[in-house]
Amino acid sequence: MPYEPPTHTVERSLRATTGARTVAGVDEVGRGAWAGPVTVCAAVTGLRRPPEGLTDSKLLTPRRRAELAPVLRSWVTAYALGDASPQEIDDLGMTAALRLAAVRALEGLPVRPDAVILDGKHDYLGAPWKVRTVIKGDQSCIAVAAASVIAKVHRDRMMAELGAASEECTDFAFGANAGYPSPVHRAALEERGPTAHHRLSWAYLDALPRWQHLKKVRFSAEAAALESGGQLGFEF
Repeated sequence: MPYEPPTHTVERSLRATTGARTVAGVDEVGRGAWAGPVTVCAAVTGLRRPPEGLTDSKLLTPRRRAELAPVLRSWVTAYALGDASPQEIDDLGMTAALRLAAVRALEGLPVRPDAVILDGKHDYLGAPWKVRTVIKGDQSCIAVAAASVIAKVHRDRMMAELGAASEECTDFAFGANAGYPSPVHRAALEERGPTAHHRLSWAYLDALPRWQHLKKVRFSAEAAALESGGQLGFEF
């Protein structure tokens, strides 16, 4: 199905209404995974014409993402990546972990952005960052789309390398599922239990009686909502 290419419309609006000179697009990957970090990319693109075919990473094939990512890394004015580990996710909850990863990415940029375009409807960054949330920003905003592709390819490669390098992770097929729910992943969990790279506050452990004693419980509304999402699974 044809799609509308992303534009600089939101960035131009921020420049006009707030006087922002440097605007970063921010997107995350790994929110719904059972294993691995949540990764955030902050990308600054200016107002230049983007590479052909840029859109939300989820709309691209793995091959096309892998081809586009190095082009984007050279094309953007600047980008930086930030991670929050499975242990930080378990300890802090997803919202706080997302903020931690996003701040790490934003603070990794050579110039602090005057404004941030954040994919989605929830501002998990907050003050002192000046944030404009955009639903489906990874499809409509060039900087956010660039961030989505760079983050996705980076995290997928990280998880594939982890699966290949660590003997305890071999059976989990991280190279294919990137730590997200899948039949192979679930079967490996049932047989071997979670590794040091798994999130232990996720609801997948509720379906694994043999390993339920490892579950970490966070008593918060966010934890309950997050675990519900983890139980249902997410597209990768």
